[in-house]
Amino acid sequence: MIIGLITIGLLSGVISGMGIGGGTILIPALSIFFNYEQHTAQNFNLIYFIPTAVIALFTHAKNGNIEKTVLWKIILFGLIGAGFGAIIAINMEADILRKCFGGFLLIMGLSEILKKNKKQRRYKYGEK
Repeated sequence: MIIGLITIGLLSGVISGMGIGGGTILIPALSIFFNYEQHTAQNFNLIYFIPTAVIALFTHAKNGNIEKTVLWKIILFGLIGAGFGAIIAINMEADILRKCFGGFLLIMGLSEILKKNKKQRRYKYGEK
């Protein structure tokens, strides 16, 4: 069990450092392989996110990959959205929350696949 948790933590950390979001690995892994309730897995992710985000933030800032002109707007509305999201998640049944999260991951995955294919078609046919 410890080795599994270490592996999940390491994979989630790598994904977080890339800016993708470690929760895409951490939450399903904790729910599926370790039978944690969805609320508990998401709480682990929120706590896990803080130190990994700080390290990734410093690394990306050092490399000049942060658009500072938009940063405060994103932070402000992100905090407001996080408050609303937390209230909604707390009042939602774990099964429904898990299905919503799974649907979100599915939509985002399909979006990335379609975006890649769209870029390939544009390149293939000389479109901009």
